[in-house]
Amino acid sequence: MEWSYWKVIMRYGHVGLRKEVSVARHLIKPADFTLLDVMTDAQHMPGVKAKGILSARRITQEDYLVGSREEAENFYLQKLKTFSQMSS
Repeated sequence: MEWSYWKVIMRYGHVGLRKEVSVARHLIKPADFTLLDVMTDAQHMPGVKAKGILSARRITQEDYLVGSREEAENFYLQKLKTFSQMSS
């Protein structure tokens, strides 16, 4: 199966009343996914605010690898993933 790689900037909530944090997420999707498919999937990720997709674009596999490493070091995403696992 072939893949496509995406960088999506999302607005996350739960950081205080009327506050948000914007985070770049790096996603891997099937090669036939369109921009609309990626945005729809990203909108349903845990913690993403309503109308929370700020931008999305296709990237190279190398950019995806670098970005996913940066995500692993993002304190907000670490806390979000811990919270999501606890509430499952």
